[in-house]
Amino acid sequence: MALITLQNAQLAYGHVALLDHTDFALENQERVGLIGRNGTGKSSLLKILASLEKPDDGTLQVQTGLRIAYVPQEPILDLQSTVFEAASVGLADARAARDLYLSGADGLDLDALQNRIEALDAWNWEQRVEETLHRLHLEGDVKVGQLSGGNKKRVALAQALVSRPDVLLLDEPTNHLDLDSITWLEDLMLEYKGSLVTISHDRAFLDRVATRMVELDRGRLLSYPGNFAQYQLLKEEQMAQEAVISARADKLLAQEEVWIRRGVEARRTRAQGRITRLERLREQRASRRDALGSVRLEVASGSSSGKIVAELEKVTQSFATADGGLRTVIRDFSATILRGDKIGLIGPNGAGKTTLLKIILGELMPTGGSVRQGSKVSVAYFDQMRDQLDLDATLEDFISPGSEWIEIGNKRTHVKSYLSDFLFSPARANAPVRTLSGGERNRLLLARLFARPANVLVLDEPTNDLDIDTLELLEDLLQQYEGTVFLVSHDRRFLDNVVTSTLVFEGEGRWREYVGDVQDWLTQSARSEALQRERDAQTAVPAVKAAPAAAPTSAPTTNKKKLSYKEQREFDGLPARIAALELEQGTIDKELGGGQLFNTDPARAAQLGARHADIEAEWMRAMERWEVLGAS
Repeated sequence: MALITLQNAQLAYGHVALLDHTDFALENQERVGLIGRNGTGKSSLLKILASLEKPDDGTLQVQTGLRIAYVPQEPILDLQSTVFEAASVGLADARAARDLYLSGADGLDLDALQNRIEALDAWNWEQRVEETLHRLHLEGDVKVGQLSGGNKKRVALAQALVSRPDVLLLDEPTNHLDLDSITWLEDLMLEYKGSLVTISHDRAFLDRVATRMVELDRGRLLSYPGNFAQYQLLKEEQMAQEAVISARADKLLAQEEVWIRRGVEARRTRAQGRITRLERLREQRASRRDALGSVRLEVASGSSSGKIVAELEKVTQSFATADGGLRTVIRDFSATILRGDKIGLIGPNGAGKTTLLKIILGELMPTGGSVRQGSKVSVAYFDQMRDQLDLDATLEDFISPGSEWIEIGNKRTHVKSYLSDFLFSPARANAPVRTLSGGERNRLLLARLFARPANVLVLDEPTNDLDIDTLELLEDLLQQYEGTVFLVSHDRRFLDNVVTSTLVFEGEGRWREYVGDVQDWLTQSARSEALQRERDAQTAVPAVKAAPAAAPTSAPTTNKKKLSYKEQREFDGLPARIAALELEQGTIDKELGGGQLFNTDPARAAQLGARHADIEAEWMRAMERWEVLGAS
């Protein structure tokens, strides 16, 4: 039996139907990913499932005694309270029941109250809060107002999880979380024993967590088994089938329209039946749900910058702390940024990504080292905090102040037509910016960003609140963009599809450049860790061998097995084999360096990338074999 059942639900704002005779059922231990365009009503549906809002019509059935916890996209927390106090809000009923019992007030039904306390496990609510905070890596005595956006999200999750809900409803849980926190959240959701419904545009998160995808499309809920990757395959097949069916229906309707215009004898039975069928075809065509329009993105890269955008030599940046100390966020960092590079900056919140960007672009002088900026650099920014938004301006004035026309490259476009490319109707062109939703504000910022020619794009968390269709179009645009891109994002799939190299924070102010995308960084960093472990093992060998020399009379604890002739030959040849693999990999790194090959010869770049991965596997096998034979 379903835990939550929504039947024939209807919800509309004005003339827009968000839910149109919609059905939904949530089964036990099911993890549902809820997706759809911005503004289609996903958050409203989640609030209906949480019984926080009611549909205009339809019925919601919830199993008796079912515990439901809802975490909104922007949690509302008391900034003056401690983390422990904020998390305890999720146990308000348990606390109230225990406090009432302990008050000893006259007229209490102590037996009923005792049963309620035991049902809520209220005697040990403090322990439950402490266990949850420990699991979420939160300190209970810290003020909420001192936390980062990602940690505030964890506090909101703690509020929900302390009540041990049967159903967890999450609205955009990965927004403002760094990569490590997103991985942590994925692990948490995979361990969670209840049912989950989450709104998310993070495709990698949905691939790992979801067991069913549900798409809210023009008022209907369409269900697809499996994760996001399986949804994409099924959706593609469905759209192809719908296109064939629609084309056949349109062809038949056109034929019948030609027939009716030639004139008919309406009194004949056969002709009357044909007229009835024509009317039915017209009704079906009118009620057909055509695919929604797509955002049309276009950007002018302006005049080319110099070949070198920036050159950094042993750059260090430190800031004074409140206690009089010194915090170093960048330490001895060197890099050369070339025209056409697409660079992803990866690091936890507060690591110094924005500081590094400002130094690269010449907006901040480092406390140590040198920076040389290239020539003819024209920069356009996308700000995750939306500080560039003038909430009182109209959409038209915000995009093109004082003019009805926009020039992109050699093309002149009317501002209303340009806004329609970003799915803003002409009727909304004179609406104030403050009336837009979060996703629509991000789309408006992208519209303004691409309306100005620039050869360097700086995108700070552009994926927050954007729907998946717009994300994929933005990926295509950035792949084709001829200028330089700096991308700060925690969306792994987006980074993988766009960047040609990454700048990664590795702790204590150390930054390192890796060629390739996020997966390449993970592979290369794993290899670096393996090398370091090997070096540590080699330095430990002399100390181990010195022990028998200091005490020659002691008997050996183990008898080493002598290598066969074939094994000895293999062991002797392994160092040369390992060195050859490292040399070949270094040659590939140089050829892929700067990312130019990805633009000029993507097939060759893909071939080299595949060989790079093969070398990695061969190198690991050779190292493992060397260790085995060396221990014999």
